[in-house]
Parts: sequence; structure tokens; C-alpha cells
Amino acid sequence: MITAIVSIIVEPHRIPEVAQAVVDIDGIEQVYSVTGDVDLIAVAKVRAHEDLAGVIAGALSKVDGVLDTTTNIAFKTYSKRDLDAAFDLGFDG
Repeated sequence: MITAIVSIIVEPHRIPEVAQAVVDIDGIEQVYSVTGDVDLIAVAKVRAHEDLAGVIAGALSKVDGVLDTTTNIAFKTYSKRDLDAAFDLGFDG
């Protein structure tokens, strides 16, 4: 499974509608409204890199109100739960 984090700049008055439209796209798991340089962050999960084109370029970037996107592909996932379990097992890294 491939995870991509997509930063989205949106027309400010359209944030709630755009967030709902984005989360309704197949392959998008979550959408967060955030502070900072972008308005929304979406988490996409797909089976293959090729599938990202359909989700991001084919659907997400075409949502009315989306002005710009930047996509980062995750190489490895770290979570507090995973790290705590590794330390409990004596994992050296």
C-alpha cells in the first residue's frame, strides 16, 4: 500500500465543501483542515504508484475550489504505537 500526503490550497470560502468533495474521492482516507501555508491536508492510500495519478491529478486537483496541491509520498510509517511495541520487544533498529 502506498501512502501519499497531499497539501491543498483552497479558495478560503470553499474549505468545508472542498474538504467534503476530497474525502469522497476513492483512495482518499482522511482530510484535515489545518493552519499554516495550506488549507487542507489529505491522506491518500493506493495499491500502486500509478493509481496516484487518478486520485490526485485525475480527481483531487479537479475539485472546484482547489487552487494548488503538493504531494509527498511516504517511504516509512512511524507511529507511537509501533515504536512502543518495538521497544517492548527489544528491537535495535
